[in-house]
Amino acid sequence: MKRRDFVGLTSLAAGALFLPSIPGFGMGNAVDPAQLLEQVDPAIKKRMADAALNAAKSAGASYADVRIGRYLNQGIFTREKQVQNIASTESYGIGVRVIANGTWGFAATNDVSEAGAAKAAQTAVGIAKANSKVQKEQVQLAPQKGFGEVSWKTPIVQNAFEVPIAQKVALLLAANAKALDNGASFVNSALFQVNEQKYFASTDGSYIDQDVHRIYPTFGVTVVDRASGKFRSRQALSSPMGLGYEYLTPKAADKVAGPAGSDVTGYKMSYDILEDAAAAAKQAKAKITAKSVVPGKYDLVLDPHHLGLTIHESVGHPLELDRVLGYEANYAGTSFATLDKWKSGKFQYGSKEVNIVADKLQPGSLGAVGYDDEGVKTKEWDLIKQGILVNYEKIRDQAQMVGQNESDGCCYSQSWQDVQFQRMPNVSLRPGQGKLSVDELVKGVDKGIYIAGNGSFSIDQQRYNFQFGGQVFYAIEKGKITGMLEDVAYQANTQEFWNSCAATCDASDYRFAGFFNDGKGQPAQSSAVSHGSATTRFNGVNVINTARKIG
Repeated sequence: MKRRDFVGLTSLAAGALFLPSIPGFGMGNAVDPAQLLEQVDPAIKKRMADAALNAAKSAGASYADVRIGRYLNQGIFTREKQVQNIASTESYGIGVRVIANGTWGFAATNDVSEAGAAKAAQTAVGIAKANSKVQKEQVQLAPQKGFGEVSWKTPIVQNAFEVPIAQKVALLLAANAKALDNGASFVNSALFQVNEQKYFASTDGSYIDQDVHRIYPTFGVTVVDRASGKFRSRQALSSPMGLGYEYLTPKAADKVAGPAGSDVTGYKMSYDILEDAAAAAKQAKAKITAKSVVPGKYDLVLDPHHLGLTIHESVGHPLELDRVLGYEANYAGTSFATLDKWKSGKFQYGSKEVNIVADKLQPGSLGAVGYDDEGVKTKEWDLIKQGILVNYEKIRDQAQMVGQNESDGCCYSQSWQDVQFQRMPNVSLRPGQGKLSVDELVKGVDKGIYIAGNGSFSIDQQRYNFQFGGQVFYAIEKGKITGMLEDVAYQANTQEFWNSCAATCDASDYRFAGFFNDGKGQPAQSSAVSHGSATTRFNGVNVINTARKIG
């Protein structure tokens, strides 16, 4: 099977429509859950990798890398008091990328053997040589030292695949029960688990074995008012994380309260799905009678679980160097953040409060790995410093295009059968340096709105003009939360919005938002990425009423 959206494989049918956002789940062949715990000896993978590298060099490649990938996925789906579907799958194969005659070539195979690896390498070289006939400029790779034989593993406490399915089902059904007990009319929940067992080898001299784990609990709650016929929904305020099952063992220290009066609770490195499901039902019910927002200019106080999506779309994507250079235009276009703005050293992307970093390091984040998919050791680097655009996100064959001599380590492929290319790393807003709580941040707002959770959004082909909604909205009047609002969305352009950033809370409020299914490329690929931030205030942002007719 080819990697497809997880829902396409399962028989979730209409029940899936109530789920908030099904991840683009790369799947393979269905397997017994016990097989998800198996490992492949690195020595076997090294022999296959050497067979591919030797075959590539013999066929005329000046460079080659090999990725041997075993991708394991499990999804559990429930609705109200019943299980709808459980699926466990495995995808296993080899991808070989080469440079021959100064041109890239790629081939993949599910024949996981030394002979299969060698044949794929020979095919990749043949493709590169054919491509070279129309290549105008030769590929130039940033230098990269070999690391020899090394390994890296997501620092998990408990492998989610080791937890009995019955225990995971029981937790989801308990969350459903909490929602129903607190007024929900309908509730769906799901738990996604991913394990990427990736082996990378290259002619630079690296043999890198990595074991990457991710987890995502989620649900959708709907409350129907039978008398009026109105209904409202609220999605989970969870975030997918680069953690094991310990993420679903809530710790009191991980709770972060929203502003007083908002009835919103955030979570750091663990998540209380039972508490969130109960709160979701209450909030969905309250939304039915909530006051509809009056359009106008407001100061916005944005919770990290909401702000992550805005960072993703208005900073993460436009600073991908392939978009900036015009080589990538899928999934909402190229970028307004062109090279002339960066070269000036003066482009005010945001206010002086805006310090945004990229990284593939933060523990618990979805993007955390030891090495990327072309053997580059990962790191952290500045993108925006005190509001000024200072750098982009790039990989080995892009560095020389902007006069730099090293990759940022953000090359990734969704599977062994897809070629790796530049993907967004974790992109995060640094918390404020001075001590500042959420309540103190709200006290400085005379007329504003507090927003938590992700809603619908729209952004133009240059990642510039945008509109964002959310899950729950609360009015702020004279420094206090005064009640729930509905029908809220805000509009701005990227530079205007980030220059309206007035203050961000301190590190005690810092949390991750994340996405399992960030789409890019053609053919499309999906990757997972996190965005860290603390609650942040933006002054004088235009708010519209999404329920009102125009004209």
